[in-house]
Amino acid sequence: MMDFSIRSRVDELMDDPNMELPTLRQAYEDINRCNNLLGGDAITINGVWKLIKKDKHKSYTILDMGCGDGTMLRKLSDFLSKKGVSHSMMGIDLRDDVLLIAREESRDFSQIEYRKMDILQADSSFSCDILINTLTMHHFEEERIDAFLEQFVTLAKIGVVINDLQRSRLSYNLFKVFSFFFIRTQVAKTDGLISISKGFRKVDLENLAKKIPNVFHTIQWKWAFRYVWIMQINQPSDR
Repeated sequence: MMDFSIRSRVDELMDDPNMELPTLRQAYEDINRCNNLLGGDAITINGVWKLIKKDKHKSYTILDMGCGDGTMLRKLSDFLSKKGVSHSMMGIDLRDDVLLIAREESRDFSQIEYRKMDILQADSSFSCDILINTLTMHHFEEERIDAFLEQFVTLAKIGVVINDLQRSRLSYNLFKVFSFFFIRTQVAKTDGLISISKGFRKVDLENLAKKIPNVFHTIQWKWAFRYVWIMQINQPSDR
């Protein structure tokens, strides 16, 4: 029986850099369908809006660490455009094949660009107003998370929005049922379960937050079995 008291260290199938591009595309289609049905993307969008809504006339730079196929950036860009908020965005990922998909799908979004690089190697030229990290932190091994979070806070001027999975037996078993009906590829079915086993409990995130001083932290549970962690940097707590 799986032990949900600790984070799994099993690699996901999509972490294989040699996965064929058509298989990767199909898996992302499944992931995006899952997020649409369960409202996962809205969690990040609402988190960003919380950080900027009191000054929506400013132009914002947004950095997506681990951008994947760029779906989150495109949805966020559409949302901000409808709100009349000027913005420019950059997605960072380590995979050429993933960035190929992101660039193809973002052809109509001139305000979005993509770079291949390790976020830990990003210097001050990559500073941004808001940094987002959606369903990516659970890929980090335990001993690497602190370094990534420190870099997030260093690069972001206003805040950081992290959206990731809750690790629990209930979410794991419910995903099995959900995937039977709504997910087509075996890759996405398998990786969904692995992702949950690598996810977080609230106490995990609270302990990580304690290591980041002088930042206002908000950690909330969201449906469906997500946590959103918003860090407000140099901002009053009631922003």
